[in-house]
Amino acid sequence: MATSKEEKLGYEQARDELAKVVASLEGGQSTLEQSLALWERGEELAKICQDWLDGAKAKLDKAKPAAE
Repeated sequence: MATSKEEKLGYEQARDELAKVVASLEGGQSTLEQSLALWERGEELAKICQDWLDGAKAKLDKAKPAAE
């Protein structure tokens, strides 16, 4: 379940944070515990991004028949 902070995260914010998480994981300097926490956060951020994209696509799909 998303926290109120996550619900307020915009697409660009979530994407930028996700890029930082990926860079940290690729750096290989984290402990196993830190890597697992980063991975979990990355999964949360990826879901937030996907939710934004799905919402945008739904809006476009809804508007498309009206434009035709």
